[in-house]
Amino acid sequence: MPRESKKAKIERTAKIIGGLRATYPDAHCELDHRNPLELLIATILSAQCTDKQVNIVTADLFKKYRRAPDYAAVPLDELQEDIKRIGLFRNKAKSIQNCCRVLVDSHGGNVPTTMDALVALAGVGRKTANVVLGNAFGVNDGIVVDTHVGRLARRLGLTAEKTPEKTEVALQKLVPRADWMMLSHWLIFHGRRRCSARKPECGECEIAPLCPSEKDGEYRE
Repeated sequence: MPRESKKAKIERTAKIIGGLRATYPDAHCELDHRNPLELLIATILSAQCTDKQVNIVTADLFKKYRRAPDYAAVPLDELQEDIKRIGLFRNKAKSIQNCCRVLVDSHGGNVPTTMDALVALAGVGRKTANVVLGNAFGVNDGIVVDTHVGRLARRLGLTAEKTPEKTEVALQKLVPRADWMMLSHWLIFHGRRRCSARKPECGECEIAPLCPSEKDGEYRE
């Protein structure tokens, strides 16, 4: 495939976004939550774990723990027991408790609304902060790059970068800021429903004409 100019890539990206927007008009964060704190906790739990598994655990967890002080005060072994179905549950319980203690001590028990304040919390990296800012507060400060987003960004030829940080920077140069949050949802929906890692449904894909991998048969991981 001939080298694509930046202008052409931006134009193709816009068409990809249009196709995904039309295909998944109901795309949204699939972690169940009712408020910023629940989304923060669910996102911390979701590391190396499926949203489905997290939602099973948080169905009971969010009934027991309503506010940051609840997580901060509970004995650690009890919190670990409550989330033991989740991978890495011991470390995640420590992160959640330390995170909520800072929320109580420094933020009045509330989830902060800035990137700097969020990434200073235990268990919170840039991806988690982007999830919370975009979905809880409607702030497009960055682009969530999870496994699906990174994989599809490469498969669609939007970037060859392999780290979440570099992939995010590359996508920010192609996508209007107003679409940063939704881009992640659209790509995640597409990755889960159509463009799987091993068996992409290229014949039925709504954006196949815009995908270089479909044309050359090189299914980028």
